[in-house]
Amino acid sequence: MPKFLAAVGRFSARHRLIVIAAWLLIIAVFTGITATSADLGGGKTTAPDTPASKALDTLQDKFPGMKSSGSEAKTLQLVMEGRNGANITDADSVSRVTRIVDAAGDLPHVESVTSPFDEQQPYVSKDQTTAVSTLTFSGITDSNAEKTYDKVLSFVHSHDADLRIEVGGQIAEDSYPIGGAGEIVGLLVAFLILFLTFGSLITAGANMLVALSGVGAGILGVLAWSAIHPLDTTVISLPGMLGLAVGIDYSLFILTRFRAELRAGRKVEDAVAHATGTAGTAVVFAGLTVIIALVGLVVTRISTIEDMGFAGAFAIAIAVLAALTLLPVILRSLGLRALPKKDRETLRAGGTIDVAPKKRSFLRSWGTANTRHPLLMLIGGVAVLAIVAIPLFSMKTAANIPGGSNPDSTQRHAYNLIVEKFGGTQSPLLVLAEGNDVQDKAPDVQNALDDLAHVRMVTPAQIDTSGDTALFTVIPNGSPIDDGTKDLVHDIRDQADSVGGVHLEVTGETAIGLDTTAQMNKALIQYVVVIVVLSFLLLVVMFRSLLVPLFATLGYLLSLGAALGALTAVFQWKWLDFIIAAPQGDPLGSILPIILVGVLFGLAMDYQVFLVSRIREEYVSGLRPKEAILAGFSKSGPVIVAAALIMAFVFGGFASSEMTFASETAFGLLIGVLADAFIVRMVLMPALLALAGRAAWWMPKWLERIVPNLDTEGHSLTEDETAANTEPQREAIKAS
Repeated sequence: MPKFLAAVGRFSARHRLIVIAAWLLIIAVFTGITATSADLGGGKTTAPDTPASKALDTLQDKFPGMKSSGSEAKTLQLVMEGRNGANITDADSVSRVTRIVDAAGDLPHVESVTSPFDEQQPYVSKDQTTAVSTLTFSGITDSNAEKTYDKVLSFVHSHDADLRIEVGGQIAEDSYPIGGAGEIVGLLVAFLILFLTFGSLITAGANMLVALSGVGAGILGVLAWSAIHPLDTTVISLPGMLGLAVGIDYSLFILTRFRAELRAGRKVEDAVAHATGTAGTAVVFAGLTVIIALVGLVVTRISTIEDMGFAGAFAIAIAVLAALTLLPVILRSLGLRALPKKDRETLRAGGTIDVAPKKRSFLRSWGTANTRHPLLMLIGGVAVLAIVAIPLFSMKTAANIPGGSNPDSTQRHAYNLIVEKFGGTQSPLLVLAEGNDVQDKAPDVQNALDDLAHVRMVTPAQIDTSGDTALFTVIPNGSPIDDGTKDLVHDIRDQADSVGGVHLEVTGETAIGLDTTAQMNKALIQYVVVIVVLSFLLLVVMFRSLLVPLFATLGYLLSLGAALGALTAVFQWKWLDFIIAAPQGDPLGSILPIILVGVLFGLAMDYQVFLVSRIREEYVSGLRPKEAILAGFSKSGPVIVAAALIMAFVFGGFASSEMTFASETAFGLLIGVLADAFIVRMVLMPALLALAGRAAWWMPKWLERIVPNLDTEGHSLTEDETAANTEPQREAIKAS
């Protein structure tokens, strides 16, 4: 692989115009398709076959009127409660509520308003403290929905002096700013870190230019894909943050190696080829692990998650391609200007540059502590990660959060108030009873359902035209994510055959959500197993060792636990409510853990590859184990620190988003990257290698013969150069 990648780098350096033209053509094609045909209206979400989804198919077949038409009227609910629990059905309160309801009918686009005191369909709570009126709208479009909703809120604020009024439901889709201040600050800090790392504005700018070009092409490619495969807007956030973070890091690794090759005395074109062949091999390996992990999300069999996986994998592939082809073009154009002025002058004067690590530096002292006190460092690092991971044991997940994404919004307050006063009327359970004598046994089924715990009400059965299926609507006491509602679904299934000759199935939004969450939790376990096995096998090939892959995999699990623990503390327990802009206090999205498992695996392998490959290179060169650890740590440490900080600030910028999913994902990646880079790879890994000694690099002879040698250190390139330099000498000897 190093020889092939070196050839790619050399070709790009020699044919810069061709490479640039190819990239511009790709971007132009993607832009044209995006501008004319991109579809982010939300593709059809498909979920795995679950009992609830199968029952829904049966329901829609037996009761065609229950099928969604896709053109339901837009509605909002005015949920009115008497102050301090006051009665809302006395004469004065009824008059006040009636005036409010009548006035609401004059709001823009309101087609009809229901009265909570209607004799046919009253909507007043049993304790007579709460009443609900439904506003039905017409003529709502994307352009006027938000303005109309704001007018409803203003109307409510002007009429809530004597009543508590909350507005339930929504008529406008949630919208979030793109490229907010947080993302911009994260990008600027990343650029500052690059400048401090390279000591050159032009080099830092070159690194950032390649990364931005790659992430731009990646996002445009994903948007172009939506022309033939409609996507949800949430899908775009993952390739954006991933493409930017890894794009900066991958270019950083190759650029750093390029500068090292220049300092070693290589010509510019040779330095480009050698850097692409050595660091580029590690970049390909690191990128491939992320791509495999993201594509592996197909195990969920949920279309939205599959789309995120493919979109993220595409962005990573583009980032790798940019680092291997576009970056060599810029490196060839920069030449010696990639180095600080002092180094340029030294090389031009025919001098040499001392590239040996400083004997005294913070990172060298850090590495020395790892090798001198490995057991103490190991125990301390594990203890820190274990403490951060503790909240993980209280983590809750949900497929959908009822009542909107913001626990502090009027929409959520309205939803919760209706649940408190009326039960789960907004998300009822739909129970199908199937059997030959179902019409005669419908009363028995209804009584059996009524007797279950957590049931507020059961409506009389609807019988299908064939007479073999009955539909019951069960109103639970709580919301879809309450433990009591979950228990009710399980109880219905446990007693599905309690009435002779009749079989029960439960479906509806609540049951489907519970089944989806259960399916996601099952898929998460399977996915973790696949990732752990995959990481072990890939690292065996990479490092030709058995203990190193074991250490790396265990470290990855620790960093994953820390990320999920921190997520639980912040987004479920609201520990950073004063900093995080996104809503907090709800269970985490059920898709979040499985996405973090895949993405963090790939990012963790980045640092594993760039640190341990350098340590192995020193060990293979003849250094003793602890000396190799110290030398490799000192050489690769600065780059890993810069790369991790860049990723952290990029993810930190996205964590400032108001979109819950984007903020949760970015924050989880932020903690995961910091934990993995600074504790797992720069504390635990050196300590474990020091404790293991030479055994860390042991592999059975029979396995050595089977495992391919990837030559990630680029020894084959050096051997070719040595042979090329030796051949003229041999010819001269023969001629003499």
